[in-house]
Amino acid sequence: MTALLEGTDVTRDAAPYRLDQLATLESEAIHIFREVVAELERPVLLFSGGKDSVVMLHLARKAFWPGPIQFPLLHVDTGHNFAEVLDYRDATVARLGAKLIVARVQDYLDDGRLLERADGTRNPLQTQPLLDAIAEGRFDAVFGGGRRDEEKARAKERVVSLRDEFGQWDPRNQRPELWSLYNPRHRPGEHVRVFPLSNWTELDVWHYIEAEGIELPSLYYAHDRAVFRRDGMWLAASEITQPRAGDVVETRRVRYRTVGDISCTGAVESDAATVADVIAEVAVTRITERGATRADDRLTEAAMEDRKKEGYF
Repeated sequence: MTALLEGTDVTRDAAPYRLDQLATLESEAIHIFREVVAELERPVLLFSGGKDSVVMLHLARKAFWPGPIQFPLLHVDTGHNFAEVLDYRDATVARLGAKLIVARVQDYLDDGRLLERADGTRNPLQTQPLLDAIAEGRFDAVFGGGRRDEEKARAKERVVSLRDEFGQWDPRNQRPELWSLYNPRHRPGEHVRVFPLSNWTELDVWHYIEAEGIELPSLYYAHDRAVFRRDGMWLAASEITQPRAGDVVETRRVRYRTVGDISCTGAVESDAATVADVIAEVAVTRITERGATRADDRLTEAAMEDRKKEGYF
């Protein structure tokens, strides 16, 4: 055998083994989940029923298969969520047998800890219920579905983001992440936010949904909905978002690129009824889903960064 090998270059014809892009992203995300769970004591995963949190939950299941998911799920319910998303959230939690913790903004409005905003939106009101839920659960790591391609404040974010005792983000108090080494250490009272999908793009997410056969809420695909035009976006006509004088309600074929509150999330006109259709549509777009359809990110030029400094995700 030795003589045979001496005259043969065994490496010349061997193709190098490389993971493709999706497999590399999946491997990185699973590594992040396992590292954080191994190093910290009480992680929790933010699960809203949106596509990013659905993919994140799928990856978490893979990371610990065949065992159960190693942490509970947390959702901050503003009371302005799409009914389809809440139905999907509850069905998914029941199917997986996972523990779901729901922090409700309405409870804070009822007892006076928060007040309704003049513009009628509730998305910025999520911060206090989120921080209280983290403190009450003594969670030291909170997994979120933020991606760097979403918005310029997200682009600055580390995979493991340190938050102080008030849940606030300080860009000057973050750690380098050379060679994919993550440092989740923190002092008592602090915690870290962790973003396993940080290096993914919207197109990567949809390719992964296609490859893994992941089910999503129906409003991510084209459907007929009564909508009206406001601030350059198609808002759904509902009890929460009612048209004003001059607004024209019409039925259009639309879908949602991102799922936030019904009061601040716009639909896009689309005929994309399948995952393949959505991929083709996303591949040619030149604006991110948050930039195109989220009114809460248009409140100020630095709306997302301001909210992160207050403790938002």
